[in-house]
Amino acid sequence: MRCEEEPHRLRLNMPATHSYGRMARQMVRQFALKEGLPEKEIETVEFVAGELLDNAVDHGGGGGARELADLEGNVEMRLRLDLNDGGWQVSVADQGGAEPGEVQALVQPPDGLPNLDDERGRGFFLLAGMVDELQVALSPDGLGLVLKASRIYAEPA
Repeated sequence: MRCEEEPHRLRLNMPATHSYGRMARQMVRQFALKEGLPEKEIETVEFVAGELLDNAVDHGGGGGARELADLEGNVEMRLRLDLNDGGWQVSVADQGGAEPGEVQALVQPPDGLPNLDDERGRGFFLLAGMVDELQVALSPDGLGLVLKASRIYAEPA
C-alpha cells in the first residue's frame, strides 16, 4: 500500500482486496478527523469510500478477494480524497474493464428506479442519493473505471 498525504488530500494505492479496503476506510476516517470534518460528514465520506472500494474489489478486477493471498494477479485500486471548505470529493479507480455507460445506468436507471427483482445492483443508485454528484468515467490507464462522489455540506466561508 502506498499513501500520500498533502494538505486537504489523501491518496492511497493498494491491492484490490477487502482487507485493504477496510484499512483504507480507517485511514479515510483518521484523515478526515485530522482535517476537522464534522462527525456526520466523516461518517458519510467513510461510508461512500467504503462502498466504492468494495465495488472495486468485487467488480473492478479484484474478483472479490478477501486477503492478498486470494488476489489473482497484481490488481490495484486507487483512492483519492479531496477536502475543501464545506465539501469533499472521493474517487476510486479500479482495473475491471467495465463500460462507463453500464455503470452509469445503475447510478441513474433509465426508468428512474433500479430493478427491484434483482438481488443486487441497487448500491450505486442508493449511493447517488447520499452525495450531490456521482460520476463514472474510464480510468486514465484505460484498464477500468473511476467513480467520483462529491458532496457539499456547507456554504464555503
